[in-house]
Amino acid sequence: EVQLVESGGGLVQAGGSLRLSCAAAGFTFDDYAIAWFRQAPGKEREGIVCTSRRLGSTYYADSVKGRFTISSDNAKNTVYLQMDTLKPEDTAVYYCAADRGQMGCVEYGPHYYSMDYWGEGTLVTVSS
Repeated sequence: EVQLVESGGGLVQAGGSLRLSCAAAGFTFDDYAIAWFRQAPGKEREGIVCTSRRLGSTYYADSVKGRFTISSDNAKNTVYLQMDTLKPEDTAVYYCAADRGQMGCVEYGPHYYSMDYWGEGTLVTVSS
């Protein structure tokens, strides 16, 4: 059974940092790109990061480029999202997802309808 479980969300002041984790089970990273999305209240789900170990490539949306960094621990089948210099507008539920169509994800950014699997999400709140 494929499973994605996010953790690490919480409350942080503007300018602070958080690290989110996405633990994957039931598949290997070589077969899927791993993406992070976020959804703020009243807004559409936004794809912000996508990485492919097989392709050795990563996409960052402009809204997070230079502040967020994705990494992975292959032994633990876990992907991390390091979020620095957080802003109140980063407040959202953050989801990780897996996309078999790896090229499109890292070339053009993650798209909601392209994802094959989703986690349940973890809430990040950034106070001003």
